[in-house]
Amino acid sequence: MAKRPGKVSVLLRRAGPPALMLIVVAVFGGYAVFGPNGALAYGDIQRQLARREAELAALKKRQAILENRVALLDPKHADPDMVDELTRKDLNVVHPDEIIVPRN
Repeated sequence: MAKRPGKVSVLLRRAGPPALMLIVVAVFGGYAVFGPNGALAYGDIQRQLARREAELAALKKRQAILENRVALLDPKHADPDMVDELTRKDLNVVHPDEIIVPRN
């Protein structure tokens, strides 16, 4: 004679998949709100973005300065003052009666 399933096993078999889906949805929903990239972290992300944009602007300004110095040292049309300044600075060739005024 076959054993009949009990009421508890029938209840678990019917309610198990919907309960599992509800748990999965709750986990993903909680992550969407409370996770590191969730809705509550949006303000922190905006502050980080503003900080990075300010850093990027400073780096672009520094890049423009360096590009200008590189252009002044282009072998085809180098700025004589810049070449003289860098040569004297790097080789430490300065006469005792000269005064060097740094451009920076």
